[in-house]
Amino acid sequence: MSIEINNISKNFNENKALNKISFKAFPGDIVGVLGPNGAGKSTMMKIITGYYKQDEGDVFVCKKNTLENEIYTKKKIGYLSEENPLYLDMYVLEFLEFVCDIHKIEHINCKKMMNLTELNKVKNKKIKTLSKGFQQRVGIAQALIHNPEVIILDEPTSGLDPKQLIEIREIIKNIGKEKTILLSTHIIQEVEAMCNKVIMLNEGKIIINKKINDFDNKIENVFLELIK
Repeated sequence: MSIEINNISKNFNENKALNKISFKAFPGDIVGVLGPNGAGKSTMMKIITGYYKQDEGDVFVCKKNTLENEIYTKKKIGYLSEENPLYLDMYVLEFLEFVCDIHKIEHINCKKMMNLTELNKVKNKKIKTLSKGFQQRVGIAQALIHNPEVIILDEPTSGLDPKQLIEIREIIKNIGKEKTILLSTHIIQEVEAMCNKVIMLNEGKIIINKKINDFDNKIENVFLELIK
């Protein structure tokens, strides 16, 4: 088991962002996290990564409690936030080597990641000159470069054109064969195309947690019915 969440809650002042949610995810799972704005998707992901601390409950990454084993569990996670905070004035290769230095790993890992994300042809370009699609590739590459067991991707296909969507989707599906991926999106079709499990959040609660193959109806119809 790569991720186990037990009854976690999170409050921001009077707002209950998460309300006693629980789920598990295993290697080979690509879990699509769906929900309207404010449902708690990003908050849940940030708690798993250790960016936020929950008010109640426990989070386990690779069987270790994230609060008791903060450094260990963070090493096991690759994270791409919705904002994709890149150093825009750095060159692609320079940035990936910098990320390697942070993780204290060899720069040879850059070559593997650039091959996987097809960044070789732009490795000597400044990140700010790249298209949104290539910047997303750089963000994914930095999330994967230390070979994490758990990958958290918050809106990784946001703002991409159809060609870029297909390319990023294939990258995610390929890495998801061996890793555990948690993927949030507003695009239900993306979940159907990439994921084998779905978690639906609404008002800080999990309202659906099931395998794609267990849906009797279209996911979109189920989702719209549940959030009425």
